[in-house]
Amino acid sequence: MKRPRNKRRGGIGRHAEELLWLAGGLAESCCRIEDIYWEDRLAVAVDATLAHDDEDTLDAALNQAFNRGSPGYDELADLIESRTESPAGLDDKHDIIFIAAPVLAWSRFRIPARVLPAAALANLRVHLRAHVLAQDTRIALADFIFSPDQLPQGYCATAGFARLLGRAALEDKDLHVDTDDMSETAQFLSDTRYLLAAVAVPRGAAVFRWQEVDGSRAEALEQWRGQGGGCLAPLLPGCALEFVLPESYFAACRAADKTSRSYSVRASVAFLVTSLDVPVVKLRAIIAPFWDEQIEEYRIGFTLSDNGDVVHGVVWPLLGAEDEAVDVPAEIEGVLRECGVGVIKALEHRFPLEYCDDCGAPLYPSPEGEIVHAEMPETEAGQIPQHLH
Repeated sequence: MKRPRNKRRGGIGRHAEELLWLAGGLAESCCRIEDIYWEDRLAVAVDATLAHDDEDTLDAALNQAFNRGSPGYDELADLIESRTESPAGLDDKHDIIFIAAPVLAWSRFRIPARVLPAAALANLRVHLRAHVLAQDTRIALADFIFSPDQLPQGYCATAGFARLLGRAALEDKDLHVDTDDMSETAQFLSDTRYLLAAVAVPRGAAVFRWQEVDGSRAEALEQWRGQGGGCLAPLLPGCALEFVLPESYFAACRAADKTSRSYSVRASVAFLVTSLDVPVVKLRAIIAPFWDEQIEEYRIGFTLSDNGDVVHGVVWPLLGAEDEAVDVPAEIEGVLRECGVGVIKALEHRFPLEYCDDCGAPLYPSPEGEIVHAEMPETEAGQIPQHLH
């Protein structure tokens, strides 16, 4: 009878340990030649893991690297993202990159996630090529504008979708998305929508307009907002929109997450002013930190300046390396003052990360320093979505 093997260090599998070892070597590399050595081997290992749809191994390696405080954590995360959004083995003569063009939206009505008609796809291709992408690019657009819940979930699923789009990009054709099993999108006051595409360029050539001598990110964003926005706005009727620069998938998603925080605050202020028919100076905002084992987010409760009832709330999540040492309340206060909110109060008490037992909505700080459910007046409560995504 075979004896069971002893558990490996940290209780993770051999393939996860290999990823950790390779990432550690890359983190401790002393020169570019050594960087290339470790990067090439780590890329091969990540590609094989993605090809086998082994999400558990990727998660185990990342979690273990983070928990150990490994210097290879950032390198491993970067390589996994890079190999996920740049599918390997499709064509030796081209580089392929999976990109996203996020759109921030708010509306009193349902924000659509919908199929894109052929005419809109054709126009979007023209404007992406003209303002965002470099010369000599081939492109494939997915013919659907996605909500966050409809995006591929996990690295392996994302890599699989990137491969589908990548094959279409090599043929310079758009990709039809089967929506039969697409999950329904919940209704939120403010949310993000994603236009997804893949770009193929000759190996080593520029991908984006700002990589060319006469291009810049600022100009690309300005042109995309004007021209791309003109194509997308009719597809999202009744919505106030803000456009994020299209770029590689994970970078675009992070940029959307960061930009959406201040956008959600501005959307909430505009919503309250119009819904309650009050001047903005009559609004009061209460900012407070919410903790689990560490600080996770700030929540903002809104009231009228002459009433203590919390009528609406916004969650401002902390991202990346942000923690209590970062002066997030000052950033939030700056956004609120730009909006013209009359009274702003910042609480320093550490509130528990609690939600409503009945509906699951976050609880927000009140002027009295309690956490309560946000409730719009009865005349408005049934007419609009109450929460932000």
